[in-house]
Amino acid sequence: MSAEETSRFVRLRVELVVEVQDEDEVTKAALRRLAQDPDLPEAERSHAEGAVTEDTAEALAYLVDPFDLLGEVPGVELQQASWSSERIDYDPDSPDWELDEDDGTDDEEDGMG
Repeated sequence: MSAEETSRFVRLRVELVVEVQDEDEVTKAALRRLAQDPDLPEAERSHAEGAVTEDTAEALAYLVDPFDLLGEVPGVELQQASWSSERIDYDPDSPDWELDEDDGTDDEEDGMG
């Protein structure tokens, strides 16, 4: 493909597994972020506060924002993003936790080859 035929759009896939060492701190940080969001309607804010208070995974999802991650990258404008979080059973020694095992791409497509 020539440069003119190549799409300007790139799908960036990132999967993270994090260990939450202090659930209260994560919840407090999410509540602070919600309180500082001037564009969040009050009814939605109330619902979000309940969600982050009840579930640390929800709190983390409010704190990790793809728009923030790419905001300082020159020459890039984020077009669309979706993300979620969930509690998982994690065993770093398990072969089930190999990175990129089921993404359906090879290293060259990932830009790693």
